[in-house]
Amino acid sequence: MHFEIVGEISEIETIAAGRGIRRLKFLRERYGGRHWRKRKGIAIVRLASGSIRQAEVHWYEAHGVGRKGLKIKWFLD
Repeated sequence: MHFEIVGEISEIETIAAGRGIRRLKFLRERYGGRHWRKRKGIAIVRLASGSIRQAEVHWYEAHGVGRKGLKIKWFLD
């Protein structure tokens, strides 16, 4: 699903860090980085169809690498 985040992500929380991340080996091989975290937050997203909805989004993040693997977990509206 293709989407674009409109504005800022709010209510950001860390779900898992370090060895608690199932895809840690993949993330390190693909992007590098040392201290990976899986995070979640609430954002307004614009879908490929043009509709705008509020959703909970999840992603992986590491210092110096940035956000990777951003996905919509579910819609809140």
